[in-house]
Amino acid sequence: MNRRKCRFCQAQLNVSFVDLGLSPLSNAFTELGKINGGNRFYPLHVYVCEQCFLVQLEEFESPQDIFGEEYAYFSSFSESWLQHAKEYVDNMIERYSINSSSKVVEIACNDGYLLQYFKERNVPVIGIEPAGNVAEEARKKGIPVVSDFFGEKLAELFVARGEQADLIIGNNVLAHVPDINDFVKGLKRLLKDGGLITIEFPHLLALIQENQFDTIYHEHFSYFSLSTVQKIFSYHGLTVFHVEKLLSHGGSLRIYARHKQDFSRSTTTTVDEIIKLEKAKGLQDIETYRLFFQQVEKTKRNILAFLIQLKNEGKRIVGYGAPAKGNTLLNYCGIRSDFIDYVVDINPYKQGLLLPGSLISIYEPERIRETKPDIIVIMPWNIKEEVMEQMSYVHEWGGEFAVFIPNPKVLKL
Repeated sequence: MNRRKCRFCQAQLNVSFVDLGLSPLSNAFTELGKINGGNRFYPLHVYVCEQCFLVQLEEFESPQDIFGEEYAYFSSFSESWLQHAKEYVDNMIERYSINSSSKVVEIACNDGYLLQYFKERNVPVIGIEPAGNVAEEARKKGIPVVSDFFGEKLAELFVARGEQADLIIGNNVLAHVPDINDFVKGLKRLLKDGGLITIEFPHLLALIQENQFDTIYHEHFSYFSLSTVQKIFSYHGLTVFHVEKLLSHGGSLRIYARHKQDFSRSTTTTVDEIIKLEKAKGLQDIETYRLFFQQVEKTKRNILAFLIQLKNEGKRIVGYGAPAKGNTLLNYCGIRSDFIDYVVDINPYKQGLLLPGSLISIYEPERIRETKPDIIVIMPWNIKEEVMEQMSYVHEWGGEFAVFIPNPKVLKL
């Protein structure tokens, strides 16, 4: 235990947050002909630092191994996420005068889902994306992409080329960074004087309150409260001056940060308000973290009871979506094809493969229309309304939708 140290403050990690047993990498999909090769499983055990309250996993595989040349997640397959990105771009141009004279850099730009909207408005952009296959999709949209991992070293290369940023964007990337100090140092170095950083990340408070344990997987190294993020940014010379609550990913925060010595933007009341809320909800009390696992264990029992009852009633159950969160849940609960016949996913990259660990087959969405199952479990519960609208035809044969998180239930229209 003593060898585990906090990746921010280096304090020893002695307090367990949740232990989800052994699990494979959540995007390590298996080819049909390679079942005998199996998956490599790692402990999915999360700890919390008693000093800074950073919730974190040990690093078993490097980001290079996880994200490398091939990555299975493409942001543009979600219509609601594209709309979220477009609204952000419109807002930044209007509120912060981002224009054709600005330089916008997005870290983990994925397939260009967001930068394409800046490009349409003639704003110069650069993407940073280590996964070769998704970076290539961004380049097809005319977006210049640097295929590398971000940190202080890469930031120095940008500075040497005279490419410091007026706006740095990082959506759902902070959790994927094992060396959080190097990452934030890079942000500080890359940002122009008077520049602006926006970072979006799932809020730890939502994870605890909404029982979102399935958002824990090996590709996520850390889970953040605002108070912890504020400490990390402040330590590296950056000030969080504004925060917005978002509905995305089950409850996220978007922070706005600037150089500490830049007083052109004053700190809004939103920062103190959310930190006070976190304190009131126990995020600065170590006992809050100790109790979370009991809640997760109860949910596991409820999910299995829910599935057993449906199967005993003769229901045919399938899954919609093959997201990372779904793989965490299936493996922790021991759910295989004896409960869920198959899953479908709109991403062609995943179709024809098997889910990691559970080895449940993945098909194209049309499979549901062909087989007419009774229950469709929506694995990406954060976009359940979008999925239900897309798949509304299942009611033609009496099909119903269900979710497992925060608790298992059949959804009512």
